[in-house]
Parts: sequence; structure tokens; C-alpha cells
Amino acid sequence: MKNAIIDAIEKEQMKELVIDFNVGDQIKVFQKIVEGTKTRTQAFEGTVIAIQSAGVRTTFIVRKVVAGIGVEKTFVFHSPNLEKIEIKKRGKVRRAKLYYLRDRVGSKATRIKDAFTEA
Repeated sequence: MKNAIIDAIEKEQMKELVIDFNVGDQIKVFQKIVEGTKTRTQAFEGTVIAIQSAGVRTTFIVRKVVAGIGVEKTFVFHSPNLEKIEIKKRGKVRRAKLYYLRDRVGSKATRIKDAFTEA
């Protein structure tokens, strides 16, 4: 009984979109930021290193390097603060989680193969 009520509430809050990106993809996430009375959109572009699927609590982690320092941000997929997600490049990886990229330094070491190239 309790689970049915919770499932009904969660189903109302879920977005109709399906996750069309995968781990290893370069994406650009547009997020609504509220500062006082003003609202603006901020973009965060990087590599998806993890996706955790759990219904309305589905999250994904995006990593980028700024001035030599790695920055990771966790987004809730069904959050009303996410405006849109653009896929810049599809990546070909053999892991579900790319946490090993945290230990890599430099653009060559963190490179991920393109999904559409032959080889």
C-alpha cells in the first residue's frame, strides 16, 4: 500500500524524456540558477563518468578539467532545474563507471575513443 502511493507520487514528478546519453559521452548540461530574484541558465560541459538509475532519483556525474583541476558535478536527471542536455560527442567505453579518469592527468590520458570511428 505504502509503496504504491510513493510510486504514484514519483511517477508524477518524472520527466517524459528518456536518457539518450551514456557513460563516456561528452555532454553539455544547461541548469537553471536562481540568484535572489533573477534566474539564469548556466552550462556545464564535460564527460559523463557515471549514471545511477533509480527511478525519479536517477543521477549522473559529469567531469571536466578547469585550469588543471578536475571538477565533478552530480545532476538529478528528473530535476526541474535541468533545462536541457546536449550531446556533443558519443564515446566508446567498456566500463559502467569511469572513476579511473580521476587519477589521469592530461588531455591524452583522459581521451575516450569516439563511438562512430572504425577500428
